[in-house]
Parts: sequence; structure tokens; C-alpha cells
Amino acid sequence: MDTVANPDRAALGADGHADQTDPIRGTARGRSAVPLSILDLAPVGVEITPGDALATTTDLARAAERWGFHRLWVAEHHGMPGIASSSPPVVIAHLAAATSTLRLGSGGVMLPNHAPLVVAEQFGTLAALHPGRIDLGIGRAPGTDQGTARALRRTSGPLSVDDFPQQLGDLLRFLGDGFPADHPYAEVQKVPHGQAPPVWLLGSSGFSAQVAGSLGLPFAFAHHFSARNTLPALDLYRQSFVPSAVLDAPYSMIGVQTIAADTEEEALDLARPMALSMLRLRKGDPGRMPSPKEAREYPYSKLEQGIVDSWLADAIHGTPESVRAELEELRERTEVDELMLTANMYDRTAKLHSYELIARAFELPGVV
Repeated sequence: MDTVANPDRAALGADGHADQTDPIRGTARGRSAVPLSILDLAPVGVEITPGDALATTTDLARAAERWGFHRLWVAEHHGMPGIASSSPPVVIAHLAAATSTLRLGSGGVMLPNHAPLVVAEQFGTLAALHPGRIDLGIGRAPGTDQGTARALRRTSGPLSVDDFPQQLGDLLRFLGDGFPADHPYAEVQKVPHGQAPPVWLLGSSGFSAQVAGSLGLPFAFAHHFSARNTLPALDLYRQSFVPSAVLDAPYSMIGVQTIAADTEEEALDLARPMALSMLRLRKGDPGRMPSPKEAREYPYSKLEQGIVDSWLADAIHGTPESVRAELEELRERTEVDELMLTANMYDRTAKLHSYELIARAFELPGVV
């Protein structure tokens, strides 16, 4: 299948941006067959403050809007010194005030860490402040270590995601038509009450794919750290999809590690710190994003080198032309409706340059 998510490019205005009438489906722009979006974690490098990292995310949002990307999401992580996006609603509010047309959202909010009513009110407030621009992506992983997860959930007991379906059901009811008359929450009112942001389910396995399909919700898969599961999860989503008031057909998106530079060698040098950061995370030693020099000089064991090489093989890195070709091949292979690019680079200038090179490679309207 080779389809365009929304082929009506005539809907683009003079500024190159699409009419935001569809809360989920984006418009393909330039020479891309699907909308291109961005996931950012506000990475904190060894010589970078959290404030610097968040300022770079703000600059990226402004540039992404200008170039013609469809949406930008930030993700919830806790207990990780190298990531400054621990509070997506706060970051989204700031980014929305700094932009005017770009869709903004969570990729995602980890629902087990929060009361569903709190999430509904936070994102209801964002939707009221910035109507038609807010997405609510939901995940079921803690996004942190067990001790931090217990602190977030105010419990000393065992942690479980078994009640995620119930939490998700409560959230959807708070955002929607409410609860049955005999439900304990029947009289609870979500404030402010108004148009709810679209809910996406995020996942890195088949569970969320099946839940998203059964509820007729859009689905975003974490290809950038679970590439082996991408095709099975997308197949499960499509097979289990039931049309709903939200979607009449499946709508899927994948996150992709994507680094563009002027040369192949420079792109690889920019990718290595992210691979080392992921290696340290897997070893239970999260820290600030290492520099390219530190990543080059790190004394990798044979096992560690294998892990890094595997991560680099799943990432897309290279010149703008090679990156575009690989993204197009990935889209055709996965048949997804949207691509969400992520590049948590150490260097602010290189990060913005990477996204601009990609925008130029696809001839997005803001760079031609």
C-alpha cells in the first residue's frame, strides 16, 4: 500500500501550513507522502543546563512550524538527568505560547503515574487555551525506575499495569460523555469542560496496539527503540481495529531515530552519543547526554559495542538524500500514515541543522 494520509494539498495556506480541521490526520507536505512530525525529549548534555535544553526545544518548535512539520510531541520521563521533559503539560503550554499553528502533544503521558482526572483537566486546560492544536498521547510504562514510580504513585506496594485498561476507560469518560448514572464518578465534572484533545495510544509491543485498535483510536509505535516489534504491532493494530466516532479507519504513526548532516561521517558522529546514552540507560546508569568526543573515546566492551551497533543499525543517519531515501523505504515497508522523527542530539546547532536538512530534502513549504 502506498497512500497519502491526506492528499488534498490544496488545503495549504499561503504560509504553507494546513487547515487544522482534522484533529488526527495531518496533511502531507512538499515531496513527502505522509505528514512529518517531531518527538523531542529536551536532552540535557554534560555541559548543558535543563534550561538550555528546554530553550532548544522551544527553538525547535518555532523552526518546525516555520519549515512545515505537522506536530511536535514531548515525552514524560523521570529520574533521568539527561532528559528535561519530566512534565509534558508544562512544556506543551510553553511551546504552544511560542508557536501559533504547530500541533503539540505528549508522546506520551504515562497514565499509571497519574490520576485520570488530573490528566483530563491538564489537557482540557491546554485544549481550551490552544483549541485545535493539542494531542494527548498515552503510554502505560512508568517512564522511570521502580523507586521513582512508587514515589509518583504514592505507594510502597508492588507496581502493576494491570489496571491500565480501567484507567484509560476512566480518562476517556472524563474527556467524553461522562460515566453511567450508577458509577461512583457519575457526579464528577472535569473542569474546564469543552472540546477534548484527541487521544493517541503509544506502545512498543502488541498490547497497546490491540487496545488502540479495539477502541478505534490512533496508534503511535516506538520504532526508535523497539524496531523488531514494529511490523507485528502494526499488523495487530490494523487487524483489531474497530471503527469508532474518532476514526473510521486505522491511523498509525511510528517514531524514528533520524539524524541528518552534511556528510555520512558527521551524521554517525552525531548519532554515537545517543547510542551511548541508550547503552547506559539499559545498564541502569542514566546520565546526561555524552558529547561526541566522549562517545568516540568510550572503552566499549565487545558486548557493549554490539548493543551500540544494533542501535545504530535501527537508526537512520546520513546525508539528507540518504535519510530521505531510508525514510521513504521505511514508510513503504510499514505502511504507516505518519512519521515522527526524533534526534536527541548533544549539540543545539547540529540538531536544528539536521531537521532543516530533512525539511529541505522533502521540500517542505517553509524551506523552499
